Amino acid sequence: MSFNRREFLKTLTTTSVIVPLTACAAPSGGKSGSSGKARIVVVGGGFGGATAAKYLKMMDAGLDITLVERNKTFTSCPLSNEVIGGHGKLEDLQTGYDGLKKRGINVVFDDAVAVDPAGKSVKLKSGTTLKYDFLVLSPGIDFNYGGVAGYSEELANTTHPHAYKAGPQTLALKKQVESMQDGQVFVLTVPPGPFRCPPGPYERASQVASYLKSHGKGKCKILIADANDSFSKKGLFEQAWKMHYPGMIEWVAGASGGKVVKFDAKSNTASSDFNDFKGDVVNIIPPHHAGMIAKNTGLTNDKGWCTVNMLTMESTVHKDIFVVGDSTVHGDLPVYGAPKSAHMANTQAKVAVGNILAKINGTPSPEPFFVNTCYSIAEKDWGFSVVHIYRLKDGKLVYDTKAGGISPVNMGDEAQLKLQRKLESEYAVGWLKNIMADAFA
Repeated sequence: MSFNRREFLKTLTTTSVIVPLTACAAPSGGKSGSSGKARIVVVGGGFGGATAAKYLKMMDAGLDITLVERNKTFTSCPLSNEVIGGHGKLEDLQTGYDGLKKRGINVVFDDAVAVDPAGKSVKLKSGTTLKYDFLVLSPGIDFNYGGVAGYSEELANTTHPHAYKAGPQTLALKKQVESMQDGQVFVLTVPPGPFRCPPGPYERASQVASYLKSHGKGKCKILIADANDSFSKKGLFEQAWKMHYPGMIEWVAGASGGKVVKFDAKSNTASSDFNDFKGDVVNIIPPHHAGMIAKNTGLTNDKGWCTVNMLTMESTVHKDIFVVGDSTVHGDLPVYGAPKSAHMANTQAKVAVGNILAKINGTPSPEPFFVNTCYSIAEKDWGFSVVHIYRLKDGKLVYDTKAGGISPVNMGDEAQLKLQRKLESEYAVGWLKNIMADAFA
């Protein structure tokens, strides 16, 4: 690992990566509301939506900003697998919205059920209608339960949690793992990409193995039935599995019959067209699509994702609607595209903020850049990461080959490797604390 990359990673754990917002200093214009302030509604209070609301208010205190979020407590998906593995607590991943309220943001705990792009309004489940001049949608993902025949939302909320939205299902899956007996089988199914947190399923398999091994259940087996033929950080995960969990984790690629298409809850069997995967605990992760409010607004393509102008984050379907976070297809970015990650949502939100303020003030759009940082913890004191930087060149976003990178699989010696993996597991915790503060404080 190069010195530059290591120092960059350390910087990410102690400072916020701020996308330049060169259009943000002017007073608010776009006077459509009765108070003369530009009205901005943000739907979704995760990493993308909370960041957008906060930075809009920071850059222009005169804006009238309303954040709509159904839950009073936010729970981070990053590091939630560590809760399942017994290396973390769910409450340490949670925060409220008092920090945003103190900034003067109107936080409404409600469900956005409809958007009228022509009338520029958002209807809430309570019956309230919010008018806007600009709308930021950050609805995250919803699940296509029909993508695995026999699986359902009812099963997800009762006997077979997917736990791919952190919260009660995380604790339910953790309890199931804890109840396993030595020699039993844990089956994990991975949907076709794209999906939230590309390394997430493989980190989960690692954390399940970590719990079982550390509790005297090292004869258990974890089967990963994967619809895909490769995965993020594959070499790093496979190295960790070989070193820490020899013989415990088996990965079945899509080309080898890993794509699960049906599930029988009674026999606890997940099946592809070629294989049956029977487990004592079966964790189905269903296919994803953009949050329903985005689909219902007509912002999604035929694959269920929102297309945006990759330089501004404005929807390609309706003007003055900016979509950030996991629900987007962010153009055709090189090197893994635009991963559905917390850090990408955070930087997408800042780019959207800069462009909204440019529109309000009649100034040129700021030059964007995007950052994706993703940590994975495969075992206690064994972490690794990937960092990608995208910058503007000749009117297009390109991957900056001189910044970022991925943790090396091998280093000079075993002692150095262990030290670096330990450091990156610590950086992961620092990164999460930083990005939580950057979005919600």
